[in-house]
Amino acid sequence: LCPRLCPPPGASKWDVREKVWDYLEASGLADFPRPVHRRIPNFKGSRQACCSIKELDVFDRAREIKVDPDKPLEGVRLAALQARKTLLVPTPRLRTGLFNRIVPPSGATKEILRICATSQGIKEYSVPVGLDGKARVDLVVVGSVAVSEKGWRIGKGEGYADMEYAMMVSMGAVQADTPVITIVHDCQVVDIAEELLDDHDLTVDYILTPTRTIKTNCKRPKPQGIIWHKVSYEMLEKIPILKSLRYREKQAGKEVALQDEHSDLTNANTPAVLNEKAKAENTRPQAAMGSAQIGQHYVESDSLSPRLEGSGMITTVYVGNIPPSVRVSELKCALREFRATPLRLNWQGAQHRAFLDYKDKATAESAVSSLKGLSLGGNTLRVELAKNQRNKG
Repeated sequence: LCPRLCPPPGASKWDVREKVWDYLEASGLADFPRPVHRRIPNFKGSRQACCSIKELDVFDRAREIKVDPDKPLEGVRLAALQARKTLLVPTPRLRTGLFNRIVPPSGATKEILRICATSQGIKEYSVPVGLDGKARVDLVVVGSVAVSEKGWRIGKGEGYADMEYAMMVSMGAVQADTPVITIVHDCQVVDIAEELLDDHDLTVDYILTPTRTIKTNCKRPKPQGIIWHKVSYEMLEKIPILKSLRYREKQAGKEVALQDEHSDLTNANTPAVLNEKAKAENTRPQAAMGSAQIGQHYVESDSLSPRLEGSGMITTVYVGNIPPSVRVSELKCALREFRATPLRLNWQGAQHRAFLDYKDKATAESAVSSLKGLSLGGNTLRVELAKNQRNKG
């Protein structure tokens, strides 16, 4: 433990972060990118600390590894690629999904693998993994600002690592015994008061420094899923895949009321009410068309007027990759839930697609943004402006 950095009684998480960042900069231990403040700090000796992961059995046994995109973890990403393991990296700020899988080109040289492990390589050599990607993560590697020998961790304060882990639990991608490792400089190993920890905070099982490997034997349970009452609407808007996970859990009957959700919304959108709506809708179009036509074209017009239709103002959104098992009522239910109800829905179930008409381009683009990452029937839907709309306006 670094005695100079051990926080005094009553210190907050932010006090601990500031102490560590200030010390790394003042002592000359900080490394690019600088200043290290408000980051997961890179430090001199990070490569050495990363290399020691190869000596751990949990790394040796792991086939699929999730490593955060922080600079000090570059050496772990390289070690995973060199060992031919599946490497998953969270998408930046979770804007477009949860993971990207790094896919080096066939016959990649050592130099190419090195590039793949960098932030530039993550952009150039990765493919997104949707909610239906069936990820099974054997090992999780996260960055930290500070960590205690007991395995209690403090991140940079934005909560992304904790949220990523909770989302992986929700997806079934990690189990209770999936090991979590962090890489830090020796000076970042400090005493952390237990009262600073929240129930959503991720703990770690191994700490790797340039000089030590610490097995924490941490007994504090890791997050067991997303704690919805701590999630704000703002966070839901920033992280589209979170909406899909919430919708999925809501359909399964779980309590998903948000931190700032109003009681009237909670009452209107309880799973029981949604299920009743779905049942009522299930009987409507199919009953009218007869069972032989299920899955064929079905057009529903809500408030579309002929005058609007011919005006050129209507903008259409394409929804693809709809599984055969999904019915039009499920899509309509999701559209209401995501506040993306169109003027008209053109359902083409046999072609695994639907077209949604909105009153103008701004409304359509807002719907595309809201529905990004939506998963129905096990598939992440493809949602974009229809081809003939993309260059209008």
